Amino acid sequence: MQKALNVEELKSLVRTVPDFPKPGILFYDITTLLKDRSGFAQLIDALAVYYLEKKIDLVLGIEARGFIFGPALAYRLNAGFVPVRKPRKLPAPVARVTYDLEYGSDSLEIHLDAIEPGQRVVIVDDLLATGGTMEATIKLVEQLGGEIAGLAFAVELDFLRGRDRFAEYDVYSLLHYDE
Repeated sequence: MQKALNVEELKSLVRTVPDFPKPGILFYDITTLLKDRSGFAQLIDALAVYYLEKKIDLVLGIEARGFIFGPALAYRLNAGFVPVRKPRKLPAPVARVTYDLEYGSDSLEIHLDAIEPGQRVVIVDDLLATGGTMEATIKLVEQLGGEIAGLAFAVELDFLRGRDRFAEYDVYSLLHYDE
């Protein structure tokens, strides 16, 4: 029998680091949750329970921390896992999307044969802040003809309102922070 999810217990496993990566930023460090076997298992189980009945074909994990949650979630959903990578990391032909950052731009890539048209995918990442990286990943999925069944996050920074960018999608976050 699965233990009931205790959100406050999971939040207590997340370390907050003030002034990282720059002054005025409060960084939510999930590595302390990941090393806790019960906490990590609860997090993956809670994500899986949410998506079990949604007939997911693929879980996409965004580099790099999406690679932590993605394979574990894919395993629990009996789905495939697809990595979404930074440029020049994938060996076969790719689709690429370039997106704006606060100071510049970045790109993400996915193999052209990673998603078949109509496949139902969940995109997973560790954190929803402003949503720029997720928005770029959505564009990649759409380029390849995938159907987005959900956007999954371990942590959401509600005060940044990243969720507002994704009103048309099913966004599911486990741990919410107001500041």
